[in-house]
This record gives sequence, structure tokens and C-alpha cells, in this order.
Amino acid sequence: MMPMTGAIGFAGSPIDRADALRRDPARLAALIAGGEALLLELDGLAPVAAEALRWLPLKSPDAELVFLGLLDGRARFAAVPVAGDADPVLARQALWQAIEQLPAADLALYGGARSLLDWHARHRFCANCGGPTASAKGGWQRDCGACGASHFPRTDPVAIMLVEHGGKLLLGRQPRFPPGRYSALAGFVEPGETLEEAVTREVQEEAGVTVGNVRYLFSQPWPFPSQLMLACIAQAETDRLTLDAEELEDARWYTREEVALAIQAGEGPFNPPPSRAVAHTMLRWWLDQP
Repeated sequence: MMPMTGAIGFAGSPIDRADALRRDPARLAALIAGGEALLLELDGLAPVAAEALRWLPLKSPDAELVFLGLLDGRARFAAVPVAGDADPVLARQALWQAIEQLPAADLALYGGARSLLDWHARHRFCANCGGPTASAKGGWQRDCGACGASHFPRTDPVAIMLVEHGGKLLLGRQPRFPPGRYSALAGFVEPGETLEEAVTREVQEEAGVTVGNVRYLFSQPWPFPSQLMLACIAQAETDRLTLDAEELEDARWYTREEVALAIQAGEGPFNPPPSRAVAHTMLRWWLDQP
């Protein structure tokens, strides 16, 4: 198998996360008070400008701040919004259009910031006792003042897989997808199973297909709200489909020529995943294989 080439969306952030600074409240306070720190400008959790992220001088902050790290010698912060964002990103076309236009480095930085800020907005109370929590370690931890429990940003592993049979690729669509959109099957890795087991289970549950020879390809951080997409490829024993109607609205087998039309020419039998999604990268990778 050939390795993946090209950039993966939301990966490759240029920021120095500066863990030593996270653990030093006095130094962080001095950075904020010093007048050189910058604040990421956001509209809630959305980027304000599409061409590049915008940074403002950090002056008299009246919101809870998260220390993102150091970039170009300056401390970078972001403010926690009043509420998180429960809407699927693909349901918000204006946001996705802005994301599609961001430069790769800015996209990666934005993705990390968005995941962290959304987590803070959703975890203001302790999961252990229900008491209020307070930000700690520069925003990379929340502590409960009532019971002393510490909480940390979570990342949920998701298996996303290409399924092959007879030179064709299995793609499916969920009801929430835009019209004509087909993509790789995907599902959360559950407690007590390996990535390979998750791939096998998800394909069987959603499409009624038994697969084997599961191989890991590459990964992508996905900030909606905070997953790690683990790309895999597997071989199906049969092309007969039995769909779970609650999971998939439809699923079909596509030839290499059909996938190439959809990806390279922007036309064909289906609407492909957006270019910054790992499923799009996976399809391009598959087309590059001999």
C-alpha cells in the first residue's frame, strides 16, 4: 500500500503549546497584563474571516480565557463562549464555507481552539458532584471546588473506513447529509474494543457486510466537537447489503471511474465529502493506489 500524500485537514498546527507556561499561573497573568498577547477573534465558535484567522490585542479580558500557546513569539489566547455548539457542522453551510477557505495552518489552529473552547462551554459543572468547575492549567483542565475532581478535554476516537469488494468502494449517506452526498462509513470506537473490531462491527451493523483484513491508514483531528478520525480500509466478503435504516439512508458500491469523476471533476454519480474532511482525503488516497 502506498502512503498518504498531501495535507490532512485540521492537522499540522504551527503553534507551540508551551506546556510549561500552562502550569505557571503567574507567568500567564503577566503575559495577559503585558499588552503583547493576542486574542483569537471568533463569533461564538466560528471564525470571523475566511481568508485567515484574525487576532486582536488582548485588553482587559472580561471572559474566561484559554491559553492556546505561543506563535511567532507572542502568546495566543481565546475566549470561552457562553454556549457550545450542538449543530452538525455540515448543517451550517456558512460556517463550512469559511472553513474551506482558511489556509491549512490557520485551519489546524482553529480546529484545536474550537474543540477546547466547546469543551469548556459544555463542562462548567462537575460530572462527579454537580458543583461548578473553574478553569485551570491555562484552560487545559477544569477543577471542581466542591469535591476536588479534575476534568480534562476529551477526544473521542472514531473509526472511518473504506470498504472494498471486487475493485469497488462502498459509500453511504446519512439523512442529515447534503443532497447527493455519499461518504465513507464511520462510527465511534466503543469501550473494550480495538480499532479493527470497531471497523468490523460498524460495517456489519450499518450495511450488513462482513469485512476482514482491516488496516489503519492515517488520522485526522475533527473539532465538531472533538474527535480523532482513524482512517482504515477493509475488504468485504460480499457485495450484498442489508442497511440499518436508522443509520444509513442509502449505500452503494462505486467503481474507481465513478469515484474519480466525483472527486476530480466535481461531477458524477455522487456529491463527495468536502475537501477538508478526512473522507475526502481517503478517497483521493484510494484513487492514487495502483
